[in-house]
Amino acid sequence: MKIDFKILVLFVFSCLTCKTPHDQDVVRVLGRKLLLNDQQYLIKGVCYHPVPKGSNVRSFDRLDEDITLMKELGVNTIRVYEPIDQIEVLNKLAQNNIKVIIGFGYNQNGNYDVQSGRFLDYVKKYKDHKAILMWELGNEYNYHSEWFERDDIFWYRTLNKAAKEIHNIDKNHPVSTAHGDLPDELAILYCSEIDIWGMNVLRWDNPSTIFHEWEKVSRKPMYLSEAGSDSYMTISSSIYDQGENQKAQADANEKILNEIFEGVDICSGVTLFSFVDEWWKDGKNDVQNIGKDTTNIIGVPYDGYPNEEYWGIVDINRKKKEAFNVVKKKYNQVKAEQYKEDKL
Repeated sequence: MKIDFKILVLFVFSCLTCKTPHDQDVVRVLGRKLLLNDQQYLIKGVCYHPVPKGSNVRSFDRLDEDITLMKELGVNTIRVYEPIDQIEVLNKLAQNNIKVIIGFGYNQNGNYDVQSGRFLDYVKKYKDHKAILMWELGNEYNYHSEWFERDDIFWYRTLNKAAKEIHNIDKNHPVSTAHGDLPDELAILYCSEIDIWGMNVLRWDNPSTIFHEWEKVSRKPMYLSEAGSDSYMTISSSIYDQGENQKAQADANEKILNEIFEGVDICSGVTLFSFVDEWWKDGKNDVQNIGKDTTNIIGVPYDGYPNEEYWGIVDINRKKKEAFNVVKKKYNQVKAEQYKEDKL
């Protein structure tokens, strides 16, 4: 049989260059930067845990609607607190150019958690999926040493071992952890395998102070894994009235995002907390609660109190809050390309 050489060359070329469902982007860190296909990647994200009204279990039944809203916002990344084991969900996110930070807990009753070792099964299963941006281990566990018999070192050693095990399986995606505020010397010492540090930061409406603190203690990249404000004022201030107050949330998020994206030489972006209100937090899943403890004063603008069920920038019915347009304006305005001149 005579073979046309030109046709053979074209066939081989097409096989080498065509995209398949298993093709993946190259994600890596270089210096302080997070890179996607050798271009700086700036995380413009949201924390995403969509639990329907009346339930305490995550559901993706409204994913299409949520993706439409996220695309309007300019979101390129979502951060989830437990793995997504539905290929159709990951496919839909990838098709819409939305990357996922997959979170693994230590003890989630064997559901791809670190304690059971099953998190590695998930990594093996999905490491070639285009939706994956990076893997993340734990969520501010440094605030919960009681989970590890008051032994922080146990968690840091476990965290580092798990990160190393992921690296042995997947060379293409960084490993992160979501730390409560700035990691101390102990955390940094024991967690050399962590590629990029996520930090849950509540410092009123100015998180930028942490960038300078981080710059002094590490040369690794970081991002804000949680930042933002809720839309309920537990107490009045000189400017904002008590009660549901979407303007207070919008104003706080505007200042927070401005500070974050002024610091991109240090910070690789943010997954804003959060996309949708979570009515399940206080136990009565069919009503929205303001919370019971009004003395828990922390750095949440502008009343010092985290009303857990009011953090969404859309409500549980997907009605946009005032903060939605603030985030939309900023996320669509800021582009990583403007920082190409930075040394990587």
